[in-house]
Parts: sequence; structure tokens; C-alpha cells
Amino acid sequence: MALGARLEMRQGLGLVITPQLQQAIKMLQLSSVELDAYIEGELERNPLLQREESDGEAPGAESAGADASPTDAPETPLDRMSDADAGQSLDAGGDDLYAASPGERATGDASDAGEQAGGAIDWSRAGTGGTFEGDGEGMESTAQRPKTLSEHLLDQLALAPLDGAQRAIALVLIDGVDDGGYLRADLVDLAERLGCDLAAVETVLACLQTFEPTGVMARDVRECLSLQLAERDRLDPAMAALLDNLDLLARRDMAGLRRACGVDEDDLKDMLAELRALTPRPGAAFGGEPTAAVVPDAVVREGSGGLWHVELNSDTLPRLLVDQRYHARVSGGARTDAEKTFVADCLTSANWLVRSLDQRAKTILKVASEIVRQQDGFLAYGVQYLRPLNLKTVADAIGMHESTVSRVTSNKYLATPRGVFEMKFFFTAAIQASDGGLAHSAESVRHRIRQLVDAEREAEAVLSDDRIVEILNEAGVDVARRTVAKYREAMRIPSSVERRRRLREAC
Repeated sequence: MALGARLEMRQGLGLVITPQLQQAIKMLQLSSVELDAYIEGELERNPLLQREESDGEAPGAESAGADASPTDAPETPLDRMSDADAGQSLDAGGDDLYAASPGERATGDASDAGEQAGGAIDWSRAGTGGTFEGDGEGMESTAQRPKTLSEHLLDQLALAPLDGAQRAIALVLIDGVDDGGYLRADLVDLAERLGCDLAAVETVLACLQTFEPTGVMARDVRECLSLQLAERDRLDPAMAALLDNLDLLARRDMAGLRRACGVDEDDLKDMLAELRALTPRPGAAFGGEPTAAVVPDAVVREGSGGLWHVELNSDTLPRLLVDQRYHARVSGGARTDAEKTFVADCLTSANWLVRSLDQRAKTILKVASEIVRQQDGFLAYGVQYLRPLNLKTVADAIGMHESTVSRVTSNKYLATPRGVFEMKFFFTAAIQASDGGLAHSAESVRHRIRQLVDAEREAEAVLSDDRIVEILNEAGVDVARRTVAKYREAMRIPSSVERRRRLREAC
């Protein structure tokens, strides 16, 4: 068989994403801080771009017009928005910048999350509507960098025996932990913002304080050291008195410490040696990143009649202009083809960037407005009223692809009367109802399983996984046995055989 070179022509179909569209997609998933850094680089590269110094409203900063009543919302301007109004045309063809192409709809960036393993609300996944995986850091970068304290706590939260509302509280508490592992949030204010009792917040905090590293989630040094001593079974009255008088230790008043603790000199030396072996900053062992203030991308305010008003935060919107006068001057002075091509490319790039930023702002506004409309119960009544929500629900409501919604909700924050939350916070998994009614939150199903197991008092009353499935189906929850077993294991609940054995031994 002879080998040789030849020229062939073949006809085929393929999906091609232009560099401009790649740029727009990239900007959509950037946070406000990352976007500002990106804009600075474009300003240095493109002489035709300049910042708008006026205080006027930036494109897309107008009111969303998305009003949602607390429960049964009447028709709103967002509900009446047509597909044509949902996105702004960027060319003569009228195609939305982020509209899904046929290839994207066939593959998509947001895979089916399905039922979530673990005992936590994975706010980054949304039932069968999609996932946020693949839109953030790559696997290589995730494996290379050290795990942060927040990520370490979230991993443990996935296995904690908490119900849906408690997990929502836990997420907010973990968000208030500093690099040293101390909780800097005020529990009273947090309870008021979330619309729950202070006792509920304290219960969740007590659970979080059992996480590793020991001493994390403490509110002061004394509580941090107390948690570590309690784990070592060394928090006796003398040691507790020592922790109550740390100010004497700071002044090196050993005589005062001996009187306060009721011990002699040798015992005090042993106690101080134990104290030195503890870690006053339990979170310092984890990798951390420079702490940056969270700036919300959209703001929710309560309007008249219990309606919710959504608007973009103008402080996070970069204001760029194309300097047409400078373009006219440099284009008139261009002599060679290379110079003319450079000026033309700069103008095209500048115009596209300005339009991309405008479309990005409008897309964030639409997604934020739909989230507020879906989760109006949380805004009105508190964390107990979070509804099951997934990417597909939001994407279908605003006429976009799930991957676009996934990018929009990545690293974007929403300021509400109950606090500032990442948009992923509002996405919860759902389990379909067997009677065709409203879907049940996966967290509420876990809570029901926990209640059924806690009600077991005798060995004969222990429920098998099959029996739990029957009880849930009778209550209108369509759940499989493997799902019940998965949730039970995630909550660290032993099997029915083990629970029955323990009850018999207790008797």
C-alpha cells in the first residue's frame, strides 16, 4: 500500500463559538471583583475604551420590576414579560447573547444533579434541574490548592444530623467564621434576620462546635479552649476557674490564679502546661485566601403591599464608553493596512465588550428577580419556608439555558432584608410527591426520617428502610428505598438491625 499526501474537501456540520461569545460567557460567571480586574486589563489593551465618570444610571441598573407577594403572588411585571422582552438583542438578527445554541442544548454545561447524596442541602445543586459543577475551578486547581476552613466545615456539614431549616442556619453561621476559626456573627441579629428563634440558632451552633478542628465556631478564646478541654475530658472545676480568670494569667498574677482555682503551685503548673498544649486559633491550620468584603450584585427591598422590589447594585456595574472622537482621530491618521486593521479590531472589541456588559447586567437582573419570585416565602417568613428550587425552573421561567443560569449564580450575591446570601443559597433539592401535588424538599424528607427513627423506643418498634418508604409514600412522598438508605447513612443513623440490637441491650 503506497503512502502519499493528497488534498481532500469534506463537508460537515460543527458548533463554533466565536472569541467574542467566549468572552461574553467568561464575563457572565465572573464575580464583581474578578470582573473589575478583567475590565482594568481591557482598558490597558484597548485605547478606545474609557470609564464613564458620570453618576448616571448604568445600563441594566434600573428596577427589575419583579414584585412577588409573600405567598400567592398576583401577576407581576416579571410574569408578564414575554420571551422577546426577556433578553436584549445584540445584533440585527435579534438573537440573545446567552441563548443556547443547538449544540449547547444537546450537551449543556449543567448536568443532571439527581438526588443528592449526603445529609446537607447542597445549595450548588438543584434537584434534576442542573448542577454548578464545571463552572468553577477545574479539578487540577482544586486538587493543588489547600482546602479552606469553610470548605472543611461544609464537608462535615454534609454528614451532620440536621434538617433543612437547620442546615440553612448552619450555612449562615459557617459564613461568619473568620480565618482563626472564631464565629464573628451575632446570634441575636442572625436569628432576627432569618426569622427563627434564638434557641434554634444556638442548637445549630452547638452541633457545629462538635466539628473538627476542635474549638472551631467558638465565640471567644475561653469558649475555644473550653471546647478543646471538654474533648480531652479535662474541663474540671479548677480548669474552668482558670479559663474564667485568663486576665490574671495575662498579668502573670500566679498568686491570684492559685486562689481563684483553689490549687497549689504544682497543680497550677500542670494546668498551665495543659493550656499551652491547646490551640487558640484552630482555623489557622487551613489554607485561606485574602478576605474580601462581599458586595451584593443585586438588592431586594420590600415595597408596598408586601411586594418585593429587585434592582441591580450600581456599585458593581462597570461603566465603559467607546471613545468615538478618539477613534475618528486615530482612524483618519492610519496609513498602513496594519494600522487600519488594529484600529478596526479595537473598535469592534470595544463595542462588543460594552454590549456584553449590558447583557450581563440584564441577565443577572432576570435571574435574581426569578429567584426572589420563587423564594418569596423565605423573604417574608424566614428560613423554614425555603422552597425546592432548581436551575431548570429558573431557566424555563426566564427563557434561558440552564448553563447560563448556572454561570449567573456562580459568585453572585443577593442582598435581602434577611442578610446577604449567595444566589446558590436559594437552590434546594426536591423530591416529587406521589399524589401529584407539590414537590417535597429533600431536607424535609431527611427530617421526617430522623423523626421516625427518634420515635423508636422499643426493639419491636424499630422501622426498616422498607417500612420507612411505606410511611413516606402514605404521606405523599415518592421516595425509593435506596434513597432512604442513602439519607439515613448520611445522617449517621445505624441500620434497623443495629438499632434493634442497641435497644435490646439498653433494656
